Amino acid sequence: MDITILKKIGLSDKEVGIYLALLENGASSVRGLVDFTGLNRGTVYDILKSLQEKGLASFYHQETKQKFVAEDADKLIKLVNNEEEKIKKVKEKLHDLIPELESLQAKGGSRPATKFYEGKKGIRFILEDVLNSVREEKEKQYFIYSATKASEDINNAYPDFTRDRIKRGIKVKAISLASGGKIYGLDERRWLGTNDESATFVLIYAGKCAFISRDVRDLPVGVIIENKMIYETQKIIFLRLWDLIK
Repeated sequence: MDITILKKIGLSDKEVGIYLALLENGASSVRGLVDFTGLNRGTVYDILKSLQEKGLASFYHQETKQKFVAEDADKLIKLVNNEEEKIKKVKEKLHDLIPELESLQAKGGSRPATKFYEGKKGIRFILEDVLNSVREEKEKQYFIYSATKASEDINNAYPDFTRDRIKRGIKVKAISLASGGKIYGLDERRWLGTNDESATFVLIYAGKCAFISRDVRDLPVGVIIENKMIYETQKIIFLRLWDLIK
């Protein structure tokens, strides 16, 4: 019998043990359950109370003794349904709470929020965040400093990124630190003209700045800094440099 499903619906190991003991042995006293499970008397009492609250056990009096029995096994379905209803109500309340939480987050906007990501999945998450965030902006545009080595990591992590960007109508201005790079659509590119092979790719978008590079193990890593002031400063520097290398 696979009893792990009983744990997945919220029963503890001890609750499962006593519930199964009641099913297998029928009406049992607390002393009997202590013998069946090896748990102490106080723990058995607490678990029986918990099982009763969940609708999985009940009791009756036989002469001077109190006997406990397991409810029908189909009560487990009712327990799951009750939990689903609770989750549904929590979800509804959470929807109402989110605007308040976002308001609190906005108040703390002066403190940069930094998030670190590793590997292909991490880089793809950053790129998806760029598309999803910029899509919600009035001006669907972002800015990048392109670096050759990091560009390879980006292509490996999200091969269809450019296609998806164009499909969403998102524009990009790119400054390439060295030679290379093509125009694909809804994009402009200028070249800084350096010979340095910088491994850091910088994205300036929707109140955030992201940096994609390599760590000491030569594996792809990325960082997102979410802060309006940092974003605005980096945007000003980028656009000034853009004009200078026209």
